[in-house]
Amino acid sequence: MQTNLARFAEVGAAARRFSPQVTLLAGCAEPTPEAFASLAMLQTDGQPSVLFLNRVVNPPAGWKVIERDSVLQMAAVRELAMPAIPEDIVELGEPDTQEMFALAKLTKPGPFGTRTRELGTFLGLRREGRLAAMAGERLRLAHYVEVSAVCTHPDFVGRGLAGSLVAAVMHRMRKKGEAPILHVRAGNSRAIALYERLGFVERRRFESLVIVPLPR
Repeated sequence: MQTNLARFAEVGAAARRFSPQVTLLAGCAEPTPEAFASLAMLQTDGQPSVLFLNRVVNPPAGWKVIERDSVLQMAAVRELAMPAIPEDIVELGEPDTQEMFALAKLTKPGPFGTRTRELGTFLGLRREGRLAAMAGERLRLAHYVEVSAVCTHPDFVGRGLAGSLVAAVMHRMRKKGEAPILHVRAGNSRAIALYERLGFVERRRFESLVIVPLPR
């Protein structure tokens, strides 16, 4: 939120967040009481924020913890054979916004709003006239770009759609000299196994904290 994606930032004295329509992610240099107070000033709309922290943190009084989880950051450092990329992959745009949002709401791949697609390129596969699967780009850190919103409609799970889309997103990134990374819940063994087959390895772990300020 300080460099490539700064235009999406809502800025406080010691914290920043994305517009909730873009994503619920927020951040601070250190999770101090001052940072939480700054974030509370930004969260006057009642929307929660998601923080990725390098240790377990208990927010000060005045906050409600909605969810805690352990999240792996994985980087694609191994060059492995990629699955075939289907010819019918499409680039998703503004006309697809509601379908994208509905698919993310159903499958819960992580924070996803009606403007998340503005963060980067999103690709999709349609089956039986419906958006069956998608994957795209979110965070940008130096030359790293995050593969995000990887999800498949339950009616189409098991067909390799997610793997094909991740491979297509990775291919586009590498053509531009970017290094793919991603974040996945530590307990999502099925997704982790898929990402390992695509060459991703664990880089570090974060505490994912979903919080909202209590009404005053």
